[in-house]
Amino acid sequence: MTSSDFTLYFEFPDNDPENRTFKIHKLAQDSADASTEFYRFHHPVTGLKTGLTTFQRHNLKTDIFETAGQIDWLSNYNCTISFGIDEVHIRELRKMKKSSSKSRRFKAGGSEYKWKEEDKNLICVDSRGKTVATWTDKDKKLWVAGKLEPVLDRLVVSCFLNIWFLQHGQCSNMYNDISRLLVSWEA
Repeated sequence: MTSSDFTLYFEFPDNDPENRTFKIHKLAQDSADASTEFYRFHHPVTGLKTGLTTFQRHNLKTDIFETAGQIDWLSNYNCTISFGIDEVHIRELRKMKKSSSKSRRFKAGGSEYKWKEEDKNLICVDSRGKTVATWTDKDKKLWVAGKLEPVLDRLVVSCFLNIWFLQHGQCSNMYNDISRLLVSWEA
């Protein structure tokens, strides 16, 4: 771990099956207890599978939370994500190389990354196979290599979406089936 690496702590509310409204804190490197609220994800409690999750990032220079994007849920397994003016479908943040694969690929900043599942934990590797981020489910922490800071929004959102699919496993299988149908239809 280099001095520019950092850790994010996901604070999910207790007893909330939705888990689409939560906060992310950036932990201080010199103190295990000190942290700064860094992201806010908000999803209205409507009881529906659809809806709009907005996410805001803390601008540390102005000390203001600025809208970084939104997730427009069409169902529990289908959504469109906006990062500012850049809009991508969930397929772009959770690409499969093979239909039997558990890993999911995404592009950010001109590079390709891959999330690999190990139990309930996630490991993100770059195109050379070097680990650049790890999600630990037990601690709800995401360690991030400092070089990924320019693509942090995509990394955080893709991590959240992978966590979501792990928690809603039955939806992940539906998503895989739909993805295979779309791929065969587009061919």
